[in-house]
Amino acid sequence: MNRLVLPAILAVAFLARAEQQELGQLDASPNLFTVMAAINAVGYNADVDSKLNSPVRDAVRAELAKRKIPSLPALKEFFEKHRKHSDTEELSQYISFGLTAKGPPDFAITQREVEIPPDVSGMTELSGLLASFYQEAGIENLWRASQRYIDDYTRFYHTPVTNAVLSVNAYLRQQTSGFRGRHFQIFLELQGAPNQVQTRSYGEQYYVVITPSAEPRTFDVRHAYLHYLLDPLATRYQEIVNRKKPLIDIANRSRILPDAFKQDFLLLVTECLIKAVEARLDHKPETVQQALMQGFILTPYFSEALPVYEKQEQSMLLYYPDMVRAIDNFKENARLEKITFSTDAPGQVAPAEPREVAPPPLTGAAKTLDDAEKAYVSRDLEKAKGLFLASLQQTDVKPQHAAAYYGLGRIALLQKDPEGAEKLLLKAKDLEPDPFVRGWVLVYLGKLSAASGDRLAAVEYLNEALKLTGASEKAREEAAKGLQTLKK
Repeated sequence: MNRLVLPAILAVAFLARAEQQELGQLDASPNLFTVMAAINAVGYNADVDSKLNSPVRDAVRAELAKRKIPSLPALKEFFEKHRKHSDTEELSQYISFGLTAKGPPDFAITQREVEIPPDVSGMTELSGLLASFYQEAGIENLWRASQRYIDDYTRFYHTPVTNAVLSVNAYLRQQTSGFRGRHFQIFLELQGAPNQVQTRSYGEQYYVVITPSAEPRTFDVRHAYLHYLLDPLATRYQEIVNRKKPLIDIANRSRILPDAFKQDFLLLVTECLIKAVEARLDHKPETVQQALMQGFILTPYFSEALPVYEKQEQSMLLYYPDMVRAIDNFKENARLEKITFSTDAPGQVAPAEPREVAPPPLTGAAKTLDDAEKAYVSRDLEKAKGLFLASLQQTDVKPQHAAAYYGLGRIALLQKDPEGAEKLLLKAKDLEPDPFVRGWVLVYLGKLSAASGDRLAAVEYLNEALKLTGASEKAREEAAKGLQTLKK
């Protein structure tokens, strides 16, 4: 699969020099894919009927349901034993496992016991179960078959996420992607319930895992990236930060401030700074007061300090200690002592309704195949044949090879070469075509078999097309008509 790597750090005009470095990747994970396929097969049904689900989730669930997989009973027992109070909590532990375990085929946990995340420490037996499931269920083939959808979703996210990340780099005057050795990674997981964004920080790795949604979760990615860049500053200068810690007593009065911020002052300070930065980036000063009312007590201070930062030339990395050192505990106490915090948690924004997303422009073999299809439809068969053949030289991706052979097979039929057509269509069938192409390949093979008098093969091909998840409705209709004809 072509990975879309987030562009290198943007050269900022007011910097004398900016290094070009890779920030991180926007991709999918075979680990997470396997874990999610497994739990979907044994009872993970969160929002399974939502229109926002990816076709990948439905297709993988349907395909696994048809297969005999010996490890499923043990996986189901494990899943039931690790049930949580909410769907989000349930998903969370499996996301953690997928990010912690080594990849296929063994999915081993190799970290020392003290380094294993708490929600993973009681799940080590899942490694063996997943290793068996991976082989028995043919996950490698399902993973490859899903790449087209993963690539499409990656393109959907690429531009808005890139712009959000670059806006943060410009504002903080970042010349690198953070502290040396650290890495920011975004994974798109299409088998999870919609509208989930989960973040993890494991050592030098910072992960964001995103499930399908109607619109890109750009704000959440930007928020996570701000944490990735600013959390280390609070740790590096914790001696300075902790001089302001008496202020946490005021934050503890808030009933709706999450406990994590009440227990970790460094985290609270970083979150307050992030909310102030977001208010500046979004030109929404009203969100500063909203954050204060929730218990993020230093957001007003940072909101006042950031315009001063903007007028000087240092990066946030260098400016940060002086900005925190300037917090006046007495002055902030006076500002906050009469605050009555909100008692209502901030309202959840309803997920947007599904909408059609304009497809990204085609390139490479995909564009050649599209041009070939257009030539085929206009019956310019020689041009179509040349383009289908050209696409075979432009890629090694099997589903795209399958689409080319499917096109060549149809041309052979129009040129009254049924034997050649059958050979080409059989080759397409063996090259892991996507469901749309596979459906039509089966229909054509069924009709060719019927025409040659092989009724048994024709019925088998047409039945398979009729039952194929992801086949087009038109292909299913043709398969049904063919079966009806064979019954006469």
